Amino acid sequence: MQSNNPVFRRSDAFNRPAPYGQGTYDGYAPQGGGEPGGPYAPPAPAGTGRMTIDTVVQKAAMTIGLVILTAGATWVLTPDIDSESAIGALSAAILIGAGGAFVLSLVNSFKRVISPALVLAFAALEGVALGALSKMYDAAFPSDSYGGIVVQAVVGTFAAFAGTLAAYRFFEIKVGQRFRTFVIAAMFGMVALSLMEVVLGLFGANLGLFEFNALGFLFAVAGLVLGVFMLILDFDFVEQGIRNGLPERESWRAAFAMTVSLVWIYTNLLRILAILQQD
Repeated sequence: MQSNNPVFRRSDAFNRPAPYGQGTYDGYAPQGGGEPGGPYAPPAPAGTGRMTIDTVVQKAAMTIGLVILTAGATWVLTPDIDSESAIGALSAAILIGAGGAFVLSLVNSFKRVISPALVLAFAALEGVALGALSKMYDAAFPSDSYGGIVVQAVVGTFAAFAGTLAAYRFFEIKVGQRFRTFVIAAMFGMVALSLMEVVLGLFGANLGLFEFNALGFLFAVAGLVLGVFMLILDFDFVEQGIRNGLPERESWRAAFAMTVSLVWIYTNLLRILAILQQD
């Protein structure tokens, strides 16, 4: 079954059909097909291992850890917001980090052979952007609660990840073609609207999607829900990839996809908390 997800569709292994009579997507693994070296398992390149839950967790921990590390470093190394020059420095960090991360996200999404170096470079640039953005939000929306809205957003993001994973496993969620199509179309639509908002902002106009008002709140909530749906697709593709016996290198593709989903959830959750923090 071919994927609609641009992160995975460039991988032949994710779209490799199962051998005749040995379905790998309807909730069960073929006999031997889900085990390394099984008679129906697709061959991995010579000298490589197979993708497993452990390899995905390891790569995801490295990628997400790098995002957190570079975000923390950006927060510490950039000046406190007490002057226009400090705001300019943070804005530049957001622009450079987000711009570079967006370009690398496109490269990683459509690259047939995943590059660990490009995935880590994406994580580093994303961390720079998130660190600067979080620092600006923390200063603009101070909170009496411990750690402020940034800590709340971080905790909420990982809670969303854990809750979505638990629901996916406990309720044995099956991802259908219509659901995939809807999520991917919604993702591209939201990205297009966001880019349009940025372009309009350069000319002094806007749609109000990033404003701290009712429309901005609804847009952020929609983004948060979409981020959770993206995580479900990520879990589904990891499960399918393991069943198909992907080479271990593809764990980086799964780690990249989950990092994108978590960043998506975090930024929208941060905006929601900021709006709710207003008097």
